[in-house]
Amino acid sequence: MIVEIECLPDPPGIAGHRYAHVEAAIAVVQRSGLNYVVGALGTTVEGPPDRLWPLVREVHEACLKAGASSVVSVIKVAQSANAAEAQSMSDLTAKFARS
Repeated sequence: MIVEIECLPDPPGIAGHRYAHVEAAIAVVQRSGLNYVVGALGTTVEGPPDRLWPLVREVHEACLKAGASSVVSVIKVAQSANAAEAQSMSDLTAKFARS
């Protein structure tokens, strides 16, 4: 399964640390041990559904725990019914990788 999550905390950070609340969410992904890519507008993570569903919640709530007043998260989920047909992040992006 592949998940992309974009967290939009209000505010995104604090004085002197502009994106502190967003970075708290990314830190949760980093600690997960799963394969991930941080992009300009969201973070993509791949792994088993039983790990990703709880992770999505933890990432979302990390913004609030870090001090945001509120947060809206935009989530995209890609999952195949047949595990043998599942694609990875690299399968989907290899054609566009820079040398």
